[in-house]
Amino acid sequence: MTQMNLARIVRGVFLLLVVVFAGCTSRQDTPPEAKGRVNATGAFVKYFGPVPPVDKGTCYGFVIYFPSAREPGKVLPFPFFSFDEASLKKVALGKLIAGMGDQKAYQGELAQPFPAGSRILDVSQTAGTVTVDFSKELNSVKPDPQVRQAVVNAVTLTLRQFNGVTTVVIKVEGAGSPLNKLVAKADESAVLPLAAPRLLGVTGMKEKGAANIEEIDAFFDRPVDIKELSLSGADGKKIEGDIFQSVFDMAGVLKAKTPLTLQAGAPIKVHWKITDKLGRSASGDADVALEIKEH
Repeated sequence: MTQMNLARIVRGVFLLLVVVFAGCTSRQDTPPEAKGRVNATGAFVKYFGPVPPVDKGTCYGFVIYFPSAREPGKVLPFPFFSFDEASLKKVALGKLIAGMGDQKAYQGELAQPFPAGSRILDVSQTAGTVTVDFSKELNSVKPDPQVRQAVVNAVTLTLRQFNGVTTVVIKVEGAGSPLNKLVAKADESAVLPLAAPRLLGVTGMKEKGAANIEEIDAFFDRPVDIKELSLSGADGKKIEGDIFQSVFDMAGVLKAKTPLTLQAGAPIKVHWKITDKLGRSASGDADVALEIKEH
């Protein structure tokens, strides 16, 4: 989600901010009136619905379009958040070229067409034109027309969603790039339809240096309303505690009734029933390896 570490919400992938779960609101109780302000791009609202409220600060919800591995040339939209308006474009592009190869829930579905070492040197805007200057590694992108169009689609659509952006120019080390000729072909027809929301994983949270886990967070790939959520150990015994909804509704948070002595890699049985903000529903039961993080 200073950029905030929503890595805690989606294991360092879907969020770019540090979010403190002390700001979570209970599903059983009526949350206090939010004092923060939320701005979302039209693309975010189109694919994920309205951004959930925040308690303080001004938050920005936007989309990053990642190239599809299954349908070359196409892209998949994913939700991201930030409290730093000035860096939105550069942060979005940096995350785009870094890719999401560590997301097991989307394994085999996302491509990484950006050559290793690719970097964003500069992002500048004059009137409605945004110019992106990449490092020289981008010149090594595969010559396959679909791969090159996927790169351009991802960059162009990610930038065009921001207010006032009408034109995108792609450069490499300050010079013109052949990829820039493909910008005119980038449009919404390249965006694949979204399937139902998915469970990404579960993470146990504990204080730095502590032996026991205080809470377990079940992460989803977009803001959702949690209808049912229960977590059990390998023995099938339900882990008792109160369930809360996280900031941005990207996770279900189980505050354990008693501290847990679980180890990293321990199997957690997860039962969930969720609906995203546009009415797409999903449910399931799965054994998921526990990750552990300190805060």
